[in-house]
Amino acid sequence: MSRYSYRKHGFDFGDFEITKREILASISIIAVMLLIGVLISSKISEHQLDANEVYNKAVKIDNTDLFQYGMETNVGNAFVYGNLVAVDTVTYPEIGGEYMYVEKVKEKYTKHTRTVTYKDSNGKTHTKKETYWTWDRVCSEDKKCREISFCGIVFNSNKIDLPSTDYIDTIKESSHIRYKYYGVGINYTGTIFTDLRDKTIPDNTKFYKNKNIEETVKQLESGGGVIIFWIFWILLTGGCVFGFYYAENKWLD
Repeated sequence: MSRYSYRKHGFDFGDFEITKREILASISIIAVMLLIGVLISSKISEHQLDANEVYNKAVKIDNTDLFQYGMETNVGNAFVYGNLVAVDTVTYPEIGGEYMYVEKVKEKYTKHTRTVTYKDSNGKTHTKKETYWTWDRVCSEDKKCREISFCGIVFNSNKIDLPSTDYIDTIKESSHIRYKYYGVGINYTGTIFTDLRDKTIPDNTKFYKNKNIEETVKQLESGGGVIIFWIFWILLTGGCVFGFYYAENKWLD
C-alpha cells in the first residue's frame, strides 16, 4: 500500500504534507543552491588549475647531483624521485629487526557491560544487561630514527613524512595484557614534491611511496575535489529541501 496520498493541494505523507506552493518554492531553493554551488565549484576549479600550473612548472629531478644543486641554488618547487633509506635504525629487543620507525601499543582485555533490548515470543519488549570483552588500547610508545637519506642526501628524519606503518607482531604478557607492534621498513622508493631552498627541504615533506614523478604529478593534478564537492552539495541541497517540506510553512498559505 502507498505510504502517501495525493490531495488537491499537494501530497500527504502522514507525518507531513507537501503542498503545491511548497513544491514551487522548493524549485527556487534548488535553483539558488545550484547557483551557489556553481560559484563555489568554479573557485575550486581555479584553485586546482593554479596548483596544476605549479606542478607543471616544477623541476623534475631523479639524481643526487641535481638534487644537491637545486637546494644550493634555491631552485624552488621540484619533484624529486629516489630511495628513502634509514641511516640509523630502531627496534625493540623483543621483536628484533630494523626499522625507520616502530610503535609499541599496550592493550588490556577489558570487561564491559551494555543494555540490550529484545522482544519475547509474545512481542513484549524487555531489557537486560549483557557482558562482553574487548582488547582496549591503554597507552603506546614509539622510536624513530634520527637521520634518513633521500636520493643520496642525508636529512634529519623530520624532513620527510615517513610511510605508514605495517603490523609486525603481537606479544602477550598475560591473559589480560598484550603488546602490538607496528613499524616502517628501512628502504622505500618514491617521489617528494618540495621546495628546494637554503640547502635543504621543508619539514614534513610528503613522500609518495612507490610512485615515480609522472605518477605523482598525475595524482596531484586529479580533479577529485570538484567531484567530492558536488556529491556533498547535492546531498546538502536534498537535505535543505526535505527540511523545508517537513517544516510548517504556513506563510505560503
